[in-house]
Amino acid sequence: MDDQPRSTVDPDAVRPTPRVLLLNGALAGEEELAPVEGALVELLREEGSQIRSYAMRDVPLAFCQGCFECWVSTPGLSKTDGDAGRDIAAAAIGSDLMVLVTPITFGGYSSEIKKALDRVICLVSPFFRRVEGEVHHRPRYRSYPALAAVGVLREPDEEEERIFRTLVARNARNFQDPGHAVCVLPAGVPLASLRDRLATDLEPVLARLTRR
Repeated sequence: MDDQPRSTVDPDAVRPTPRVLLLNGALAGEEELAPVEGALVELLREEGSQIRSYAMRDVPLAFCQGCFECWVSTPGLSKTDGDAGRDIAAAAIGSDLMVLVTPITFGGYSSEIKKALDRVICLVSPFFRRVEGEVHHRPRYRSYPALAAVGVLREPDEEEERIFRTLVARNARNFQDPGHAVCVLPAGVPLASLRDRLATDLEPVLARLTRR
């Protein structure tokens, strides 16, 4: 008689398709992000991902009003309707991975990415908890997407890169941090090396997609 425990995992079972939200924060005239997004999309499709992408400069999106109504009056839902805010928030919380592609501006995101991130603050709770001795938002939902950020620097700047990496890590922690990765690229990086660089730097979150 076989007393060995049997696995309940069916190796032939169809895995759910990973869902990815990609936000391109290029401003008008900043075309150097186009090949970066193209290489990312190619890489994510090889992982079998379903990608929903937004070119933020072409998307109608109002600024967050800072009214807190998405926290206390209509929890999880922005009071502003008629633009892309609610759709982006829904796509974010429904994704396995959220990818930000942005020029690095004084160590931060472009204004388009910042505007989008402000509008998804409804996805966390207005209440707080301690995480490793720090105060952070409590989660509103059971699961959150991993976060990947690809920043492009016009000129090498160690301080800007350090600030950008720190910013992404802190944003990920407030977003419950199921995993995050950062890739910082120089403007005009050769296409021949672009894909390999993205695959290497983003491997921690890309690997999560294949393990689902």
